[in-house]
Amino acid sequence: MEFDFVIVGAGSAGCALASRLSESGKFSVALVEAGGKDSSPWIHIPVGYFKTMGNPKTDWGYKTEPDPGLNGRSINWPRGKVLGGSSSINGLLYVRGQKEDYDQWRQLGNVGWGWDDILPCFKRSENWEDGGNKHRGSGGPLHVSKTRLNRKPVDCFVEAAVNAGYPYNDDYNGDTQEGMGYFQMTAHNGRRCSSAKAYLSGIKTRTNLSILTGLVTEQVVVKDGRATGILVRGEGGNQTINARKEVILSAGAIGSPQILMLSGIGPADKLSSFGIEIKKELEGVGHNLQDHLQARPVFKCRSSTINTETNSIFKQALIGIEYALKRTGPMTMAASLGTGYLKTRKELLTPDIQFHLQPFSTDKVGSATHPFNAFTASVLQMRPESAGHLELRSSNIDDHPVIHPNYLATPLDQQTIVDGIKVARKIAGYEPAKSEIIEEYAPGEAVGENDDEAILDWARNTATTIYHPTGTCKMGSDNRAVVDARLRVYGVEGLRVADASIMPTIVSGNTNAPAIMIGERVSDFILEDVA
Repeated sequence: MEFDFVIVGAGSAGCALASRLSESGKFSVALVEAGGKDSSPWIHIPVGYFKTMGNPKTDWGYKTEPDPGLNGRSINWPRGKVLGGSSSINGLLYVRGQKEDYDQWRQLGNVGWGWDDILPCFKRSENWEDGGNKHRGSGGPLHVSKTRLNRKPVDCFVEAAVNAGYPYNDDYNGDTQEGMGYFQMTAHNGRRCSSAKAYLSGIKTRTNLSILTGLVTEQVVVKDGRATGILVRGEGGNQTINARKEVILSAGAIGSPQILMLSGIGPADKLSSFGIEIKKELEGVGHNLQDHLQARPVFKCRSSTINTETNSIFKQALIGIEYALKRTGPMTMAASLGTGYLKTRKELLTPDIQFHLQPFSTDKVGSATHPFNAFTASVLQMRPESAGHLELRSSNIDDHPVIHPNYLATPLDQQTIVDGIKVARKIAGYEPAKSEIIEEYAPGEAVGENDDEAILDWARNTATTIYHPTGTCKMGSDNRAVVDARLRVYGVEGLRVADASIMPTIVSGNTNAPAIMIGERVSDFILEDVA
């Protein structure tokens, strides 16, 4: 059990990294995953996220602490626990973010992370169904396609937004992000294209790549200031997997900082309180936690939605038959159909809110859909100022970390979520959405259109994560940075972190595509450094 490179976590970044490090045949690579194989059919059916989120076989099932910004509510934070990680259980939405996000990373001192640096990594990873151009990739392992489903209420809302003065954009991953349009998804021929499907399915026979599942990484082994391997636990007990060159943590924004802290790398006073030997004091481990918080306005509508299309076993059977025969219909649905990247203030240079338009509705994410036709115009602030933190609950890897998201902690964040809800209401008042909508179900008329305090309170009582935790092992050079610009952990040789936890600031949109890009980018750094 000795390899050149040991990668912890077969998620969005880890699968990409394992593929790139092993493709030359020069190096032996171990990809170590705590979860199991991606053999469940629900993983590969796009709408299967309804079955895999909340399932302990595929979801770590994290939960936040009661959060003041949510009026003391605790909410679920699903994270993938299976080959492909969260890319195997997410909503399949493919969003790169804004080029300004990455140029800001570069301006913070992170050489090699500007838009011109990382665009080739996005393009290299991608197989866009419309073909490659100066913005998009063709021939890469990750299939990206347009949605295969449409519903009238969503179409009406998109058209109404244009009539309200917002631009239409048929490719938010192209020249500009701003505008209304439709989501792109990581799918091919009606089936999910997870990071595992994209990067591992065709290379499992590589003799220099070992994909090890069902092994929980308890800590990184650090000797004399160098990472020499990892200690893992499986059905056969504990064992050490040694790394001749490097250990790379790709366990996600929750898993990677937890493993670092259990290895003695993190805030010294906190770790000492659990009897953990300090290997390197790094105060920033677990800090800088950012996430996207979605408020979920719901509108009752006249046309058919998933709510009533799936309200009987007979209807569900017909949907299943359509999918089996044609790979079309509701089972090909990403988590959202329509989208929008808009500005809440005219003076902004780039959009600050994002819409997720869903042809279904619930009172609570994960609960049963409403018995009436309705759609959801979920809206979030893309670049929140608020940042939280996570810390160890104990020295046991099985005890989930204590997660403090710290949502809506600043006046700007509070005003932006209020203004985003107002934009949703404004668009709903334009045709053809106005004629399609019967009534606003939530927030509802009890929450006045101009009552900012009531709108904010409704958001605090009902808003939830849209599953984008980032930043807990941030890249940078300040005293809270955990990794440098080549993602090497400060003060520990042979150890890197490569996943969404390294983001110094959260990107403007969904985080799966950027996480895959991070895996691609760090593979360049590693191969350069060992050449």
